[in-house]
Amino acid sequence: MKHPARPQVCSILLSMLLLAACSNSSPEKSAALSPPENDVVVSADSGKPEANLQQEASMAAPVMEAPSPSAQMLTMRDKELARLQIKAESAPAMAHRSAAPPQLLIADRVYPPHVETNRERYGKTSDNPVKLVAEEPVSTFSVDVDTGSYANVRRMLTHGQLPPPDAVRVEEMINYFPYHYALPKDGKPFAVHTALAPAPWNASRVLLRVALKGQDIAKQTLPPANLVFLVDVSGSMHSQDKLPLLQASLKLLARQLRKQDKVSLVTYAGSTAVVLSGASGGEQEKIIGAIDRLQAGGSTAGAAGIELAYQQARENFIRSGINRILLATDGDFNVGVTNFDRLKQMITEKRKSGVSFTTLGFGTGNYNEHMMEQLADAGNGAYSYIDSLMEGEKVLVNEMTSTLATIAKDVKIQVEFNPEWVREYRLIGYENRMLRREDFKNDKVDAGDIGAGHTVTALYELTLAGEKGAIEPLRYQPEKAAPAASGKEKKNELAFIKLRYKKPDGDESTQIEYPVFHSALKPFKNADDDFRLAAAVAGFGQLLRGTANLASWRYEDARALAADFSAASQKGKAGGDEYGYRAELIRLIKLAETLAASQAAPEQKKE
Repeated sequence: MKHPARPQVCSILLSMLLLAACSNSSPEKSAALSPPENDVVVSADSGKPEANLQQEASMAAPVMEAPSPSAQMLTMRDKELARLQIKAESAPAMAHRSAAPPQLLIADRVYPPHVETNRERYGKTSDNPVKLVAEEPVSTFSVDVDTGSYANVRRMLTHGQLPPPDAVRVEEMINYFPYHYALPKDGKPFAVHTALAPAPWNASRVLLRVALKGQDIAKQTLPPANLVFLVDVSGSMHSQDKLPLLQASLKLLARQLRKQDKVSLVTYAGSTAVVLSGASGGEQEKIIGAIDRLQAGGSTAGAAGIELAYQQARENFIRSGINRILLATDGDFNVGVTNFDRLKQMITEKRKSGVSFTTLGFGTGNYNEHMMEQLADAGNGAYSYIDSLMEGEKVLVNEMTSTLATIAKDVKIQVEFNPEWVREYRLIGYENRMLRREDFKNDKVDAGDIGAGHTVTALYELTLAGEKGAIEPLRYQPEKAAPAASGKEKKNELAFIKLRYKKPDGDESTQIEYPVFHSALKPFKNADDDFRLAAAVAGFGQLLRGTANLASWRYEDARALAADFSAASQKGKAGGDEYGYRAELIRLIKLAETLAASQAAPEQKKE
């Protein structure tokens, strides 16, 4: 005799047995697998609280009569959430975020995680225009030692996307690389190096390089440092390329500190907290332990965190020492003061206290790069983007003295072009660092700072007198006649460079001057490796921005130029690729070339 109802009865009995087993489970085990009541557990990739994920999952999951017998005490979703939490706490920082985030498992079905909409923010910039020397013979700008744009562009290219033009700041890409300029020998804080050679993308144009090399300081001889790590521990920082990478990077810096250094650790999410106050740099285990205990959850009250960080910096202030806040965040402020201009004004006012403000950017999706770059600028600091632990080591270990110690502040450059030799000029990059001519001598106008050992490189593209320029002559007004330079020496000058800077603790600027002679112009093949590398990076950056001044130059040309090492470089002598940055550049240009070609192919088919 058949019993059609028997499977249903068995299913109900099995369900009752499993429910009974669950009710008798040990509370200790349940507590070990559940988060504390006051903590908000966030999915490592979605950035949503676990409760929200459970609610979304319950709405999507089908009604089941009973769990699978193999589920035992934990559902597969619980196991996966526990595994993700353990991974976030124990895994070493990843070099790059994985291409596909892990999937959440609900019972015996697979549900893709929530993918956050791309909300990355970049400041709007337009390329510097071509200027007629007869009309505007003087160009004035502030130095910039930020490198964050290059690392951020690298992150996007390695993830298979071309960066938006506003994410590409050519000067930051050029200044990412360590150039082998000679150190100063005259007691000044930096040396000035100039060079002239034809532009690789247009033989009828000339590149003028203006480069600065800061006096270096050995780590052992750095003044005592008062450092405040201001760390974003909000829910948006939960993914592997944010808080875990941030922790690993700060621990690299912590291991470089000395007994005379002081370290404070301030966190902010929905509220703020002082985790560590004025600990000696010699207490490395204490510092590293405090960093390790950081957990992400909650909203982002960034302004309150900045206030508390400055308070800690003041309480542990070291006279004649290094006093600096290092903000580590994705820049997504959403509680308290969130207005960009008010935040920038807050930091501008507080820099008068003698405390500098450096920003370290992390993460993707909601990254506010515009805020990170501008806050560092307002706080007399530098902006870096950390996309891997190797970049963390570069910024916080290899370039530690440059990151922490300032050797000159409010550094401004002014170039006057001689109309007898130069018809037109265009400054490549530095669009948001331009100053008015009268700002040069005004010590109240802020400008960029230079750290120990820093290199700063600026490139001008010139149209020499007698060459056809980019600007057409006027129909109704004759071109202004170029005023004749007086004196034989001045007639041979192509340009005259003036720089102003202040000492780190000074309020009055000092001016230094350097002429550039036309006779310094040499064929591009005779230009040094540093010149060719800077030109290759400048061309690459302009291609990414879609600049219209490169004629028929393409990615393959930039790649060939970047690979053009001299014999000395190939043998590992001065000018070599010690850290592999140049080799990486070549790979990135190839990636951009491939991505650009793949985007162009569908458009060609439409035509």
